Amino acid sequence: MTTTPMAAEEWGYATPSDAGLDPRSLEAMDAAVRKGDFKQITSILIASDGKLVYEAYFDAGGEAALRNTRSVTKSVTDMLVGIAIDKGSLSGVAAPVFDFFPERQPVRYPDPRKARITIEDLLSMSSMLECDDQNQYSRGNEESMYLIEDWTQFALDLPIRGFPAWTPKPKDSPYGRSFSYCTAGPTLMGPLLEKATGEKVDHFAQRTLFNPLGISKLQWQYTPAGTAMTGGGLALRSRDLLKLGQLYLDGGVWQGKRVISEQWVRQSTAPHVRVDDSTDYGYWWWIKRYALEGKTYRTVMMQGNGGNKVVVMPEQRMVAVITTTNFQVRSPHAITDKLLTDYVFKAMK
Repeated sequence: MTTTPMAAEEWGYATPSDAGLDPRSLEAMDAAVRKGDFKQITSILIASDGKLVYEAYFDAGGEAALRNTRSVTKSVTDMLVGIAIDKGSLSGVAAPVFDFFPERQPVRYPDPRKARITIEDLLSMSSMLECDDQNQYSRGNEESMYLIEDWTQFALDLPIRGFPAWTPKPKDSPYGRSFSYCTAGPTLMGPLLEKATGEKVDHFAQRTLFNPLGISKLQWQYTPAGTAMTGGGLALRSRDLLKLGQLYLDGGVWQGKRVISEQWVRQSTAPHVRVDDSTDYGYWWWIKRYALEGKTYRTVMMQGNGGNKVVVMPEQRMVAVITTTNFQVRSPHAITDKLLTDYVFKAMK
């Protein structure tokens, strides 16, 4: 690993051995990635106790490249919601979503249950809106949203979802919620935040989150209406992704400065809905347990298409960033998971 003076200034530096990591496993990982065993991995960074212990780039962009990690953006949007609540701009997660958009009424498929949909329902991917990105026939599938101009109205107009006999209802599910991955929800949060804060969401993010972390190089994508896309597509440097993970590992503090309340960090990374037997979901954060050689590694993750991950390991006091361009590769998250289990976790002594 090489590190620049700026990286050392921001992070401090330790060797893998100093951090209790087996350097042989990390060397083997480096060789496997360069060989192409994990397709198009572009960078891997690991921090331990706030010190950079491993940093490698596998593309021409290197350290300076802005990396589009797709839905990792959703976890950034969670941070902005928490900051807005901390500052009193939002009353809390129980606030009804549709109350922020009176000018959009009446919406299609009117139903009194729509008025009861809360910010927490969006944060936990468990609202009653019929929206499932993993089902091509879903009316709320994100690919349908991208075809029209008004993404806010698209979300508000969705019908209430149904629960056929083979689909567990919320009352029969762990945590009392049914998971349905829906990009339209966090995308709707952008204009909602603008109404709540009175500020463009990208300006709010820069002032309250990115500036305190020293993040100045980034690139948002924007909706056709001009709002920063809070459901995906934000491009950041790998080191800055590592900062965001470290911020949550340290309970909302960056280099001694409080950025987000500890309560919000705990709330965001607590399980609110079950995804599968090894995975729960917080507030736009994944909570996944990995089993390896009789040990279980608990992680909370920012995760995006292509297998992009910012992996926070609370028990080990570590953060790992893995960026990829495996967007058209089959089962990209399985590829990244294999890299984690076969090398990163095995490096932990």
